[in-house]
This record gives sequence, C-alpha cells and structure tokens, in this order.
Amino acid sequence: MTEPTPNATFSLGVGLTNACNLACAHCYRSTGTDELSIAELLASVDALPTRAVNFGTGENGLHADFGRAVRELTDRGIAVTMTTNGFSAEALPDDLLSRFRDVEFSIDYPTREAHDEARSAGNWDLIEAQMARCAELGVATTIACVLMSTNYKALPDLVHLAGERGALLRVNVYQAVHRDTFSLTYDQFWDAWKHAFEVADLITCGEPILRAVLALPRPAGAGCGVSTVRVTPRGAVVPCVYGADAALTIADLVRLGPAIVDEEPFKRLALVPESCKACPHVATCGGGCPSRRALRGNVDQPDEFCPYASKRPVSLTATLGKLGRELPKAASACTTILLPREAPRSRRHL
Repeated sequence: MTEPTPNATFSLGVGLTNACNLACAHCYRSTGTDELSIAELLASVDALPTRAVNFGTGENGLHADFGRAVRELTDRGIAVTMTTNGFSAEALPDDLLSRFRDVEFSIDYPTREAHDEARSAGNWDLIEAQMARCAELGVATTIACVLMSTNYKALPDLVHLAGERGALLRVNVYQAVHRDTFSLTYDQFWDAWKHAFEVADLITCGEPILRAVLALPRPAGAGCGVSTVRVTPRGAVVPCVYGADAALTIADLVRLGPAIVDEEPFKRLALVPESCKACPHVATCGGGCPSRRALRGNVDQPDEFCPYASKRPVSLTATLGKLGRELPKAASACTTILLPREAPRSRRHL
C-alpha cells in the first residue's frame, strides 16, 4: 500500500451494487441489482483528489470484484471504510479486511431479539463475530444506527453496546426516502439526543440543526456536496445518498473533476430558506438538512426539527470528546459520531 495522496480533499461514497442479502424496512437504497464496474470505480476515484472511499448503499460483498476494489484503492493510498450488515466483512479474507480504516456495522436495536426481528434471524451473531474478528485484526469498528421513531429511546443502550465492543456509535437520522413509517416526531428527535449525550461524548456533528443548538461551528469545507461525492450503483453522481439519482454521470465527473460540486444538483444543497436568512444560527445550519426538506416537499422551508423556526425552545448540552485517529466519514453527510464514556479500556480499539 502507498502513502495517502498529499492534499487529497474528497471523500467518495460508493455503492458497487444495489443488491443486498437482507430487506430492511427502513432502508433507503434503490431496488434492483445495478452494479458498477471496477473501471467505473477507478475512473471516479481518479477524477478527484480522493482521500477516502466508503462502500455503502447495497451489500458490497455481493459484487464479484469487491476484493479487487479494496486492493486497488488501498494500493493507491486511499483510506477505505465500509458500512455493512456483516455479510461483506465475512466475505473478505483477513489480508483484505485488515486494510480497512474502519468497518461500520449496522445495528439499530441493542438486543439480539429486536435486531434480528428488524433485519434477519442470525444477523446479530454474524455482526458480533465480525466485530470480534476486526478487533483481532486491529481494524477499528463503528456501530452505525438509523435513529427512528421505533428506537429513539434505545440510543443510550446503543451507546453502551458500542462501548462494550470497543466501538464508536455513528447516528444518522431516518430520512423518509421511500416511506414515512419510521420518521421521528420533534419531541422524539430532541429526547433521543438529550439522553445520548448523558452517556457519550460528541466527536463530530454533521446534523445541521443539532449543531446549531449546540452552538458548534460549521466545519470549513465539510459536508454533503462540498467535499463529498457519491457514485450510485447506476453510475449516477449525487451529492447526497438520500436524493434521487441525478442527471450527472461518471462521465461528467471525469470531465469536470472537483468542479462537479459547482453543478446544479450540488449547489441545490446550499439553498437557504428565505425565512432562515435572518436567523443568527443560519451560518451554522444553513436552514437544516436540505435533503430532509426536499423529501418533505418543503425545500424552501426551515428544517422540521428547528426549535428556532418552530419557537419550541430546546436546552441541550454535550461534552466534546477527542479521538486520536482520523474518521474518514466525519465530514460527510448529516451524521453524528459518539464516543461511549464507559467503554472498558481493555476493549477499546478506537
């Protein structure tokens, strides 16, 4: 493996395939079995000064050339991560799994029974085994959860689970891409964060409204459509995983390079609702998550969780934590990464 490319600034999200061995009700992926070729993957990576690639969307281990993709990228000095239900980790031999900077395992409920009911019988045990395998290989792990109306009370227990396994917890708020079934209410959203911060330190906050309430600055050059680009299994180039496939393609990415972020689908994410422009927090949140507003059909309206627009005050504090390593996904998406406070030192692989 080579050293990372100097001044590489982009994080590339890649879905090699839409295929998945599970069919989780809250998943945002498109249906079908679309696949990227390795040539398309490498063309996308080479079009940008790429520092990191995260494999997500479908279950990438179902792609016949997944192992080759990992080898090609890490040989270029690119940090590689993936989000998986355990299948893709199990599919890789030790020498390739050990090349990952971080492996995220999808767990939305803190018990075997609830998790397997939501995903598939036996999936809890698969993830537990693969997290232990990563620990043996010295690969950092993260539990990635989707915060929903069905699990918002369980967020502290998910923090504890991550701590017990020597992992971080990364939280994405559910987006109603296909259905509204799991959407949070205003009170559920804020209640979840309040209790999470009682047991975890905040490492990074990409959720715009949460960041505004915590009075945290907006990271320079970070975020969807700024320093992150996503390539879908259908070959579309998009600024956000929750939006529809755009008109931009890999050919456009190759032609435009970093200037792809000046195209209209990317610039749309910077739209600030008119009613937000006078708000003292607008520089921090930009009106809230633009994809959430678009999915609600209210892209020109403030984020539904905004306490300032709704005039429903929220009191929230968080302890900021520090981590002695880079987090490739920290600057992308409306995501929040938590460090459990009570992780046993003997099991920390952070």
